[in-house]
Amino acid sequence: MSAEGASSAEGTGRGRWVAPVVYGLLGLELAVVVVFAATYNALDFRIYMWGGHAVLDDSRLYLALAYGHWFTYSPFAAIVFVPVAALPLAVARVAWDLVSVATLAYSCTRIVQIAGYRPSRLMVAGFVAAAMALDPVWETLFLGQINLILLALILTDVWLVSRGSSGLAVGAGVGIAAAIKLTPAIFIVFFLLARRTRAAFVAAGAFAGCGLIGFLVAPDASRLYWRHLFLDTSRVGAPYISNQSPYATAIRIANGQGHIGAWWIVIPLAFAVVGLATATVLARRQDWLGATAVTGTTGLLVSPISWAHHWVWVLPALVLLLRAGHRIAAGAGYLLFAVAPFWFTPHAAGPREYGFHWLETLVANCFLLAGLAFLGYMALTELRRPQRAQGEAEDLGQRGPLDHGQGGVDANDGGAIRSRPG
Repeated sequence: MSAEGASSAEGTGRGRWVAPVVYGLLGLELAVVVVFAATYNALDFRIYMWGGHAVLDDSRLYLALAYGHWFTYSPFAAIVFVPVAALPLAVARVAWDLVSVATLAYSCTRIVQIAGYRPSRLMVAGFVAAAMALDPVWETLFLGQINLILLALILTDVWLVSRGSSGLAVGAGVGIAAAIKLTPAIFIVFFLLARRTRAAFVAAGAFAGCGLIGFLVAPDASRLYWRHLFLDTSRVGAPYISNQSPYATAIRIANGQGHIGAWWIVIPLAFAVVGLATATVLARRQDWLGATAVTGTTGLLVSPISWAHHWVWVLPALVLLLRAGHRIAAGAGYLLFAVAPFWFTPHAAGPREYGFHWLETLVANCFLLAGLAFLGYMALTELRRPQRAQGEAEDLGQRGPLDHGQGGVDANDGGAIRSRPG
């Protein structure tokens, strides 16, 4: 649905069925989420709750197993879960998933705004309903994961930066997100390269402050984590099929982690250089949606652990493709991330999971291939885009199906969203 259609559908004949269908579907999805959260004992959320208890016993956080698994987040992350762990399990699960859905709606709103459009209620409802069918989103809810909350923290800072905000707290969301799950730290580097120095330093300060809180509450656990564990992929089952990172793919194709040597560091560094360079160019051209999608995707390609539920960065990437008029590519991407066909390939540590088996191996690593294709497309597009004279407004490209007068990015005002009445 286009932005114009979404904003006016309720006042047209088409709105007689579009709005009820969208709101009805969203209501049904919310009901499923609530019932599921109240009845299903999600493993990842149980580990979060366990961490909220264990961090108060300091080093036990990393020396004892939680339901057969290690707690792999930072001590600060465990501290975040302390108040959650004080709630009854079922209540905590329902509240956590509802907060995740609320942050999803917030993130969808921010994505539309960063893209340069004025979101309507119907548009956001449709966006959320469609997003909840994507594997990274529903799997986040299924497992009780934190990805949607982190996405909202990061998008808040990007949105503020794109508007030229100089508030003292701009960047804090990225810093807190990085302190909980390290991969968002790539946005600190992005802010530096994009010449948003204040936001970068605020993010770095927030990250350091959260780490200090971890040391104050759990000093032994913090020393253990930051000295030995935060780069240890052996505690998380890196080869599992849900890990759609280049590192995991290399492990599976090479028949084990033992075949991946010290040379591997060159691969994520290369992805970081290409991705951050592309994102920086996009930001300097005031295309903050492109810069955000590219930076998020680059983080997934650089990290050795990129579980399927980490790929929530598909949301801004799909909107970017729609804005550029690439409806077929956006539709194919949506279908890929909704079906998640890698789950239909061998993933029980059998012989077919390892080695290279042509089409089967390509399907087994389809999220990774999609991420590589997206990053390659964005990098090549920027390389081919002609340079403009200094001071000349940059054309962000032909507007796709989300445009039609809903506001846009003004290249002369630092990327601020132009306000329109009504």
